[in-house]
Order: sequence, then structure tokens, then C-alpha cells
Amino acid sequence: MIYVLGIIIAYLLGSVPMGLLLTRLAGKGDIRNVGSGNIGATNVLRVGGLRLAGATWLLDMLKAIIAVFVGRWIGGDAFGAWCGFVAVVGHCYPVWLRFRGGKGISTLFGVVLAVSPLTFIICGIEWLIVALLSGFSSLGAVVVFCLLPLFGFLIGANVGFAFLAIAILCLWRHYQNIMRLLTGTESRVEWKWKK
Repeated sequence: MIYVLGIIIAYLLGSVPMGLLLTRLAGKGDIRNVGSGNIGATNVLRVGGLRLAGATWLLDMLKAIIAVFVGRWIGGDAFGAWCGFVAVVGHCYPVWLRFRGGKGISTLFGVVLAVSPLTFIICGIEWLIVALLSGFSSLGAVVVFCLLPLFGFLIGANVGFAFLAIAILCLWRHYQNIMRLLTGTESRVEWKWKK
């Protein structure tokens, strides 16, 4: 039962819509009605600026970190990684928003930081370089999704499979972005401090 409780807690943590809450508190309205309609940090950046997007990113990471720590306390490192996966599921499919959530990249980074800080640094640098040079946040994210399972299996099989599950879920959530990247219609990110 305690393992089931850990999974439920991880999902509920992941499902807290930080981007939606922060943009409403900042007077930006319902973020689902502007930009891409997504509740994640990239859309927050478009409508609220870099500071609000950064706050969203950090809080989305934090909820995943807490989920991993809860899982680790209950069942060790492997269960912690799987609770991180459940938190990403919660972020992508939150019960509070009729299962229409974000795309998982910020919660993914929270899981990775909690499980393997070195992997977090490598993936974070890669994402930042690709996003800044190309102007496409989604392109940097897709490269992270492809690298993540490799780093996970270097840590251990259980972590590798958890990272693989996260990568597959996030690739699925970025399917439309990938199609737009392939057709040259993906929107570039404007790195503005505030709006």
C-alpha cells in the first residue's frame, strides 16, 4: 500500500499546473487561451516573459524532485526514478485540467536532477546550446529525449527503463513539434526578459 501511496503522491505532485497558476497570479489570464495553449514554461515565456517562465520551470522541476525523493524514501533509487516518471505523467495529463497538461520537459529535468545531477548538467547544457543556436526550444528537448535513456542505462537498468519511459512519453507529447520542425513551420522562441 505504501508503494501505491507513493505513486499517487507523485502523480498529484506532477499534476499541479504551475504555469497556469503563475500566469493567473501575474494577471496574464488563462494561458491555455493564448500562445500555443500549453501550460508549460515555453508558452509562459511567450506570454509572460523570461522571469515568469523561469519561475514556472523551477517550480515544475521542484514538484518532480519532491516526487523522486518521496519514491526514494519509500523504495530506494529505482522506485524514486519511477515516481519521477509518474510525476511527468501527472504534468502531461493532470486530473485537474481534464488531462490536458504540459509536454513534460521541465518535470523531466527535475527528475534527472534528483536522480543524476551529472546527467542533468550534460542534458541542460545540450538543451540550452541547441535552443539558443537554433531558436527552437523543442529541438533541444528532442535531443535530450534521445540522450536520456543512454545515460539512464549507464546508471543502472531500472533507472534506464524509467528514463526510457519518460523519453517516450515526452517524444509523444512533442509529436506535433517534431512534425513542424520537419516541415519548417515550428515557431521560434523569443528570449524576452519580461512582457
